[in-house]
Amino acid sequence: TRSTFRPVAGSTRNPLQKSAHRIGIYCILSQDKSFLTSFCFSPVLMSLRPKDAVAVSPAPLPRSVIFATSGLGGCMGWCVVHPANTVAVRWNLSSMQGKKFSFSGMVKESGFMSVYDGLSAGVLRQVFYASSRFGLFETFRDKLHEIRGKTDFASRVGVGAITGGIAAYLSCPMEVAVVRMSNDSSLPEAERRNYKGVVDTATRIVKEEGVATFWRGSTPFVQRAMMVGVFQVATLDQFKLMYAKYLNQKKDSIPNVFSAAMTSGLLYSIATMPLEASKNRMASQKADTTTGKLPYKGTLQTIRKVTAEEGFLALYNGFLPYYLRCGGHTVTMFIFVQMIRDYYSTHRA
Repeated sequence: TRSTFRPVAGSTRNPLQKSAHRIGIYCILSQDKSFLTSFCFSPVLMSLRPKDAVAVSPAPLPRSVIFATSGLGGCMGWCVVHPANTVAVRWNLSSMQGKKFSFSGMVKESGFMSVYDGLSAGVLRQVFYASSRFGLFETFRDKLHEIRGKTDFASRVGVGAITGGIAAYLSCPMEVAVVRMSNDSSLPEAERRNYKGVVDTATRIVKEEGVATFWRGSTPFVQRAMMVGVFQVATLDQFKLMYAKYLNQKKDSIPNVFSAAMTSGLLYSIATMPLEASKNRMASQKADTTTGKLPYKGTLQTIRKVTAEEGFLALYNGFLPYYLRCGGHTVTMFIFVQMIRDYYSTHRA
């Protein structure tokens, strides 16, 4: 039997390559399968390649680019899913108004383009929310890795929760504006605030209700964002690693980001819907005309009140469009972020 391991004419081999060649011949001649499996295809032989074939890790992105791409990707993703958010808010609040929601009825009453009510506030919200949430997450995660020497699931969960809460509190004024502008046209005419835009909304809230109103509903919003930080940010990072390992996907590729984002979005939609419902009610509520008191005062009180008066499932009114918004924004945002970062990495000097 003659070996098929022949050197290319004119080529030279170092001693290690010559030894590997002889061992390869021995494996074929002896037909020792265990030896063949354990050595002939071992990393030692597989690594015998030209020096210029060694993979080079890409340079880390600057912090400014991490924050900027996170915010820009969040804004672009929100433009895609804002109609789903508008439907989710109106559907969720319809029972509070004693109405039964239907999409056809909404279109008939307010027009199809009303699904874009509050888009300006939604995009502005992402400037603060997405950039700080994901920018801080990656910053804190990498810093913790330097200190601990590893990044495990527990650290992702902790960092995701903390940074999510910080981002939510910073962006709460825009969240109040989004809820009010999205739902205003669905109210009875006598109860409508008739906001003209995000600037008009902010100005009138300050004049008519005070600056503190911007943080009305901040407690469930922060709680929800902390859970989003756990389920969306932390689990997305984990799912990307898992799918790369078990589905043989290239980490951070478009299929990898899509698969991980869809899974992460479903989990956090189910977990955070009651908090989303509480936030919507607290952000849009008006004081009782007789007593002057607000009906919803805190997260648990709101959940108990809604459950007692309308049933627990009322907290999940509008779940389908809420998932489309959550899952859709998770997918579109992370894909946009990855595309922007890939473009930057390819074209930077």
